[in-house]
Amino acid sequence: MTAPQGPADLVIFGCTALVHDEREQVSFRPDCAVVVREGVIDALVPTAEAAGLDARERIDAGGQVALPGFINCHTHAPMVALRGIAEDVPVEEWFDDWIWPIESQLTEREVELGARLACAEMIRAGVTCFADHYFAMDAVAAVVEETGLRAHLGWAYFSSQGPEGRERSLDFALRQQGAANGRITTTLAPHAPYTVTAEDLAATAELAREHGLPVHLHAAENHAQTDNSLKEYGCTPIELLERAGLLDTGVLIAHATGLVERDLDVLARAGGPVAVASSPRGYLKFGWDTTPVRALAARGIPVGLATDGAASNNTLDVWEAMTLTALTQKHATGDPRWLTARQALQHATLQSAQALGLGERIGSLAPGRRADLVLVDLSGPHTQPVHDLAATLVHSARSSDVTTTIVDGQVLMRERKLLTVDVSETVAELTERLPRLVDRSHGQRIQTYGQRIQTYGHGES
Repeated sequence: MTAPQGPADLVIFGCTALVHDEREQVSFRPDCAVVVREGVIDALVPTAEAAGLDARERIDAGGQVALPGFINCHTHAPMVALRGIAEDVPVEEWFDDWIWPIESQLTEREVELGARLACAEMIRAGVTCFADHYFAMDAVAAVVEETGLRAHLGWAYFSSQGPEGRERSLDFALRQQGAANGRITTTLAPHAPYTVTAEDLAATAELAREHGLPVHLHAAENHAQTDNSLKEYGCTPIELLERAGLLDTGVLIAHATGLVERDLDVLARAGGPVAVASSPRGYLKFGWDTTPVRALAARGIPVGLATDGAASNNTLDVWEAMTLTALTQKHATGDPRWLTARQALQHATLQSAQALGLGERIGSLAPGRRADLVLVDLSGPHTQPVHDLAATLVHSARSSDVTTTIVDGQVLMRERKLLTVDVSETVAELTERLPRLVDRSHGQRIQTYGQRIQTYGHGES
């Protein structure tokens, strides 16, 4: 470690640190200290070496594990306001009878309240960065700045909005890029190939190339969507993206449980970086297949972990998504050797960062990376004894074992106490607004599942 200029901002000492080697494989470094300066990891050194180091703040993490902060690669944060609103129904009923009618009355204030509650939930679950795809995204960006999280944000649009929807998505992406002291990155956010026309997808690809922006959208969410696309267009949703030129830009595809074999070859030959976000809990609820993580990995396509929105998933717990990914992949492949616990940890950290195009900034504990990390206490009876630390983290630990969450060197939660969010005040106002929000007697909806062009209505105040 080079001689420091002045005291460190933060030293976390006495922990076991999860690190990645040059092949991106996970290992653990015991009795480690993490030194942070100006929001960046300056060094990982033995605790004894850091004992005499001058620091403005020190955290004794003895007996705890330091992990790179978890990354939620696809969610709709404000939808925590609709948690549990439509249970045990197929996806078309979920959209048409519940979600899209309610969202037609959604206001910017409710987006703000939902986003704030979601950020509190994610901080407590050890999430330090999330990719959000929703409406009224300036409100979400403001909450990200306020709460201290990192976020990759896109203003979603449908073709039913006309060109204004696409223009709004672009305007937001350009205005908010690099906001919150660089913690906000942005993306264009068409909803999906079944709600956005081929012309709009192609126009989005042009905008992405012109402005150097990535694209975040849903595609091949399930096999029914793929079957419908084949009947209507003679090609899959993934092939529609290729025809539109989107696969020559940077694209994050949410879900992709409906991929067929030929889609894998299309994704493998894409001209731009392509990644997939997988949220297995929601697939189990809707009775879908799971994302073919092994087949994608064989073609070099990163898969990041996600929760989707709490309206379908009920939780923003990426820790649970990590565990379920490991289990559902074993079941889907019939191979108990895939995914291993270490592979699951790699998915939750560095591979999820790579899926968002942020792999050079976050996702690992290494000098030069942003200081986004969490501390995990494994002293509880459900995590003892520890024979295999990776297995304990993936299959025994819970998000509630996270004691401390840090983003850019700022402590957002210490010993389970949130420092940047007032949950009770947020819940009180949101609860007061819910009766109006969930009233569907108006008969409006923002879209119809499976139909592209419908009248778009959206609350304004």
